[in-house]
Amino acid sequence: MGSLFRSAEMTLCQLFLQSEAAYACVSELGELGLVQFRDLNPDVNAFQRKFVNEVRRCDEMERKLRYLEKEIKKDGIPMLDTGENPEAPQPREMIDLEATFEKLENELREVNQNAEALKRNFLELTELKQILRKTQVFFDEHFDIIADTGNFRTTLSFVAGVILRERIPAFERMLWRACRGNVFLRQAEIETPLEDPSTSDQVFKSVFIIFFQGDQLKTRVKKICEGFRATLYPCPEAPADRREMAMGVMTRIEDLNTVLGQTQDHRHRVLVAAAKNIKNWFVKVRKIKAIYHTLNLFNLDVTQKCLIAECWVPVLDLETIQLALRRGTERSGSSVPPILNRMETCEEPPTYNHTNKFTSAFQALIDSYGVASYREMNPAPYTIITFPFLFAVMFGDMGHGLIMALFGGWMVLKEKQLASKKSDSEIWTIFFGGRYIIFLMGLFSVYTGLIYNDIFSKSVNIFGSKWMVNKNWTFENVRNEESWMLDPAKTYEFEQVPYPIGLDPVWQMAKNKIIFQNAYKMKISIILGVFHMLFGVSMSLWNNLYFKNKLDIICQFVPQVIFLCFLFLYMVLLMFIKWVSYAATNDPGLLKSSPYCAPSILITFINMVLFKPSKVPLGCDDEMFAGQMVIQKLLVVCALICVPWMLLAKPIIIMRNQKKLSYSLSHQQMQSAATENGDASVGATDQQPMQNATQVSAGHGGEDEMTEMFIHQGIHTIEYVLGSVSHTASYLRLWALSLAHAQLSDVLWNMVLSKGLIVEDWRGGVALYVIFTFWACLTVSILVLMEGLSAFLHTLRLHWVEFQSKFYAGLGHAFQPFSFEVILDTASAPVEE
Repeated sequence: MGSLFRSAEMTLCQLFLQSEAAYACVSELGELGLVQFRDLNPDVNAFQRKFVNEVRRCDEMERKLRYLEKEIKKDGIPMLDTGENPEAPQPREMIDLEATFEKLENELREVNQNAEALKRNFLELTELKQILRKTQVFFDEHFDIIADTGNFRTTLSFVAGVILRERIPAFERMLWRACRGNVFLRQAEIETPLEDPSTSDQVFKSVFIIFFQGDQLKTRVKKICEGFRATLYPCPEAPADRREMAMGVMTRIEDLNTVLGQTQDHRHRVLVAAAKNIKNWFVKVRKIKAIYHTLNLFNLDVTQKCLIAECWVPVLDLETIQLALRRGTERSGSSVPPILNRMETCEEPPTYNHTNKFTSAFQALIDSYGVASYREMNPAPYTIITFPFLFAVMFGDMGHGLIMALFGGWMVLKEKQLASKKSDSEIWTIFFGGRYIIFLMGLFSVYTGLIYNDIFSKSVNIFGSKWMVNKNWTFENVRNEESWMLDPAKTYEFEQVPYPIGLDPVWQMAKNKIIFQNAYKMKISIILGVFHMLFGVSMSLWNNLYFKNKLDIICQFVPQVIFLCFLFLYMVLLMFIKWVSYAATNDPGLLKSSPYCAPSILITFINMVLFKPSKVPLGCDDEMFAGQMVIQKLLVVCALICVPWMLLAKPIIIMRNQKKLSYSLSHQQMQSAATENGDASVGATDQQPMQNATQVSAGHGGEDEMTEMFIHQGIHTIEYVLGSVSHTASYLRLWALSLAHAQLSDVLWNMVLSKGLIVEDWRGGVALYVIFTFWACLTVSILVLMEGLSAFLHTLRLHWVEFQSKFYAGLGHAFQPFSFEVILDTASAPVEE
């Protein structure tokens, strides 16, 4: 759990592997997924590395597998996914895999070529059959015309063929214009679509016959047919010859159908056999390819028998990595054990936070802002609670929260089935990745909805109202939406007993509901915001304690806490004092604690900062508690002192430390000079150490560094002081979005669903069914999805800006280990075309 709250401790290691054991050892490390290798050949071209030929062989195997996969999907054959994770094959097994894939590809290509040739022949015979059948009518009409005219000397030539149906109009116009109307075209549609052997698409075609006279027109007609890609077929003129040809065509078609069926059966058997293993084949090839890519990052020693690698590993997992290396050495049969040495380095290690399927989504939210610096406090575990809670404050509705919780819970319960189905929808991927966040946001929203007593803009009367005005409630009053002005000062209407949980349901019918809820939610937002920011400042203390940065604790953390507590936490304290000290009733005996005397917290706070006395009504105390004015002035003065404290203390202390360091260096040089040259040379070297110290200081750019430090500290101080005000006000979005969500829900109820509730008789059921469907669609699309997304983004801003800015630098780089799991997930993810 230590690395959940703070990134894991990392170390740079040097790894020595024997050449014969390197493949197996890297394979074991890939299964483990705890080692990030560094490229020791950054200047070497990718095509000049040692294992480039093996990578190319893997690319070729992957290409063949993709071809097989495409053919399998084309036939709709399900690919068996057993969920197994086969180990990476040994290098000698690559030859067997290559031979298997080569055989399958050649066999499949040969079958496809034969099938295409057979289909093309089948298409030609089918078109010829249609021509022989359709042209019989055309020839009968032709001879009828000759018989009617008596012109038996006129003999017409003809050509017959097939053309795509959509080309017929243009084809007819071209024939008419090119032949100047001296041809006679007849065409008939083929009712059933024909399969194109090249693309396997279904196309619609038409049979045509063209009558003409003379060789010149014959040549012209054939060229036009060729231009429109029409297929011409021989067609005998005599009916007996056509019948004989048709019988021969039918016989050949039957034979072709038999051969085609056998060819398709053979192709199907080949693909079914391949579909059983193709998933495992993909895994094996991708693992082999990843191993050789990783081996290309290694260096060879002088003897060419040992591979040297450098890698980042978590310190706590060193023993696990050693065990994996031993397993790899045993598998390879090598007798020389691998060597893993820790190295000293000044380089910033990568940041690695252990996550699981529950915490990974929250960690992704943090990493989207910036990966934590090495060993910096990780906000993710605290975000697991604060993120859904602040979201729920803005989204407080039991009904809407329940819808969100049910959707998130469904994704959590079905996560294995849903994860196995790779979807190319980016929106679905985001929803599924954040399923635990959605589930928690829904549960917290149900809780805050219970506190607000709000379910689809209506209340639930669980414990009975504490207002006597509800005695007058009748069905007519509720149907006519009669409302009342609720005044806690009227003791005869209020039982003087608070509602057990949340808001009293009678406020739903009150005219002053918005005024009451505004004051309530506004104060709650400020209280939550101040405590959230204080928690963020406290997190900086843990960072400084871990890094032993006492200077930042004294010069930044202490004044920041004092500034925030003495001003804004005091304002929160005034809210609680006001709630406790002032009653809601106008009791003459308790005038000083009546609502008449209750001060405005905002006005009190402004007057406090401006050192102005608060104006109070006659007969009321000037102070909410004894010594308030003195304490307020003291708090403001202390808070103002914190500003120069944050601005100047750190640079001045650093400057003094540098002077002490330079003085100690000069003193050491003076002593060494006195020892070497004797007492006689002391006077001559008296001024030299000071000059050396000055040169050292100037060589390091001391003045420039101090100027830069003052500027940086000034920016940091201004940002914190102004940010404390703006960030506190920023938490008012909790109130604003909660109000907007409640009002929008109320609008949908009153303007949509209530219209179906007022219709009487049997028509009311029909109207309510239709209107409820429309209201439910609007509720889910607008109030759950759009409002939920809006509240999510505002919650994200509160964490990134208002909370994390108090302690989180986010300047690190992520730990990216060599992991087969990550590589396979990335490879199997759908690619957008």
